[in-house]
Amino acid sequence: MDFDDILDDGFSLVAEEINLKDFEETESNTNQTLFPILPVRNMVMFPKVIVPITAGRKNSIKLLEEAQQSGEFIGIISQKNATVDNPEADDLYQIGTYAKILKIIKLPEGNVTAITKGYGRFKTKQFVENQPYYKAEITKLKDSAARNKEEFEALIENIKDLAEKIIALDPGIPNAANFAIKNIQGLDELLNFICANANFNASKKQSLLEEKNLLKRAQNCYEMMHDDFRILELRNQIHQKTSKDLDKQQRDYFLNQQMKTIQEELGGGPESDVEELLLKVKNVKWSEDVENHFQKELNRLQRQNPSSPDYNVQRNYLDFFTDLPWDTYTKDVFDINKAEKILDKAHFGLDDIKKRILEHMAVLKLKNNMKSPILCLVGPPGVGKTSLGKSVADALGRKYVRLSLGGLHDESEIRGHRKTYIGAMAGRVLQSIKKSGTSNPVIVLDEIDKIGQGIHGDPSSALLEVLDPEQNNSFYDNFLELGYDLSRVMFIATANSLSTVQRPLLDRMEIIEIAGYTLEEKVEIAKRHLIKKQQEENGLTAKSFKLGNAELKHIIDAHTSESGVRGLEKQIAAVTRWIALQTAMEKEYEPKISIAKVDEILGVPRPKSLSEISDVPGVVTGLAWTQVGGDILFIESILSEGKGNLTMTGNLGNVMKESATIALEYIKAKHDDLGISSDDLQKKNIHVHVPEGATPKDGPSAGIAMLTSIVSSFKNKKVKPHLAMTGEITLRGKVLPVGGIKEKLLAATRAGITHIILCEANRKDVEEIKKDYLRNITVSYVNRMSEVVELALEK
Repeated sequence: MDFDDILDDGFSLVAEEINLKDFEETESNTNQTLFPILPVRNMVMFPKVIVPITAGRKNSIKLLEEAQQSGEFIGIISQKNATVDNPEADDLYQIGTYAKILKIIKLPEGNVTAITKGYGRFKTKQFVENQPYYKAEITKLKDSAARNKEEFEALIENIKDLAEKIIALDPGIPNAANFAIKNIQGLDELLNFICANANFNASKKQSLLEEKNLLKRAQNCYEMMHDDFRILELRNQIHQKTSKDLDKQQRDYFLNQQMKTIQEELGGGPESDVEELLLKVKNVKWSEDVENHFQKELNRLQRQNPSSPDYNVQRNYLDFFTDLPWDTYTKDVFDINKAEKILDKAHFGLDDIKKRILEHMAVLKLKNNMKSPILCLVGPPGVGKTSLGKSVADALGRKYVRLSLGGLHDESEIRGHRKTYIGAMAGRVLQSIKKSGTSNPVIVLDEIDKIGQGIHGDPSSALLEVLDPEQNNSFYDNFLELGYDLSRVMFIATANSLSTVQRPLLDRMEIIEIAGYTLEEKVEIAKRHLIKKQQEENGLTAKSFKLGNAELKHIIDAHTSESGVRGLEKQIAAVTRWIALQTAMEKEYEPKISIAKVDEILGVPRPKSLSEISDVPGVVTGLAWTQVGGDILFIESILSEGKGNLTMTGNLGNVMKESATIALEYIKAKHDDLGISSDDLQKKNIHVHVPEGATPKDGPSAGIAMLTSIVSSFKNKKVKPHLAMTGEITLRGKVLPVGGIKEKLLAATRAGITHIILCEANRKDVEEIKKDYLRNITVSYVNRMSEVVELALEK
């Protein structure tokens, strides 16, 4: 045997002569019960055929080396899928060939080539071992001899003649193959040799191996070889026709014609693509315009050359076109009581949004057809805006898709690219529709306030058509080039702030504000959802630990400061991980977690009452609104010798600086009424500072707090403890209303504030808030600054 063809170029080997008699079946190895199983890819082993097998997997190399040392048979089975790197038992065919290893050759790159000889077919009964490689019990199979020997011999002769013709036509087959075919004596051996080495794919070879009747195996092999021979003849005919005076254009034409001919013979090409597309839309109901557009684009596909780039563009377009759920809708669930239970189970509180969803379902039930509303949930992070969309979809029985808009800065992400561009695709709206498989899903447009604007257009402007109930029944996507009905889609947008959202876009949505949670609501959310979720995620049971109401309130008060519950979940997760560590290390601990243990796990708690910092003259507690909810801030002022100058620090915006200037001018104009001497105003410099200078601050809400702070410094009177205020001022001392009242009241509650001063015009905002939120707060309403000073300063 010559092994040079087996090895890489430049690597030589002096091989010892192999005596095949040393590897014949004997009584000792015929009784072998367990067979190591070697999975192979893209090849099929046949009995009585010598084949080199190159192994790269570690377990396969180990199998070959150990089998050679022991002299055992091995079972060689083909994989069903050649791309699987670590095949399981189900990835292998049941029928294979048991073989002996004649010799092993170690190659330079670490792989091993084994020269193997097949002895017979077998079928696996059961796999008994899988480490370090598979071992199985097998049943040996015998080939059925042909009843009509003359017919079998004639068929083998035909196969032999056809093989010689194929070898002569195909330049890729070495001449040594012709020599081997002529010198193989046995009919069975010749048939198996041709089956193993023919240019069939692995699945066809496997079907030949599984055929136990030798006559049928020969007939099937002859038919497959005949098909290959016809293709070779066609290739040669095409080559002869197009071989004269080939220039670049003629060469391209030849290759295209060759590809087209092969595809037509194998059943591929444009016709098969068209048939596949027509099959996909067989039961689709389209409008007349959509049907005409599809037929027009399909005809364009048929006219194009399959090898041109435009063909693939057109095929991708039609694939997307046919995958869209044009007339597919899920049936809405009208069980309003069940929907209410789903919403209440998934979310605690959020009564306004639950009420709005139930109203929509009620109208839908009565009318049975209406345009879906465009809702916009506005609130601080961690209050459940995004997860609410999933609950709404469950309540309505619709598909749910989340579309993240944060950081989006390209208009084509919404409207898509024209299909003439390289890599063109549809916009994310239609992609979401395709993904859901229905034309009426619930699509959550997450973080709509964080859309950017780049050099490729403004995505928020592209959303104007998407979110307009009067226009989105024919939404135009640049890639689709056809209007698509979005009127049945229920869009739910989420935002932390509306200040960055375009006014026309706001006008198209129904704004529902979601404020933060009270202490009691956070405790309930933690008990119903957060603790259970963290126990499951950390591999603990419900009995692993218990956090009582007092401990949860302590975590909320002393270790979090937020409107939502995201930070609370992180703290509960920290406690849960500590329990998991104790459990894993088999240490004893008390399942009832105490407040002291909470502080030991989470660290030093922060002061409970931040309002006590204002226990000196000139310090006032103000209330502010931020994108993450309400917050308190301190406004300090101090006097020094000078000429009545005003200095402001603390990274203040223009509006806050103007408020301080207005406050000082008002004090100068009304100093007699306020009990402040004109000498102090002329000879004292006033410095106003808002701590946390690294954080930018702006807005009119601190107007009355700044004026109160300056008056407190001039009169040297402290502001009453546990008191906070918010409101804008005018130059003549009138107090104006401000926004974000609910968030500010929740922030005041978290900080231990008990008394709040607001503008009289904000009374309506306070009355809309649940009484539970105001349980520990007294609200005083004012119209003028003189009333604020009277209420705020100690006597």
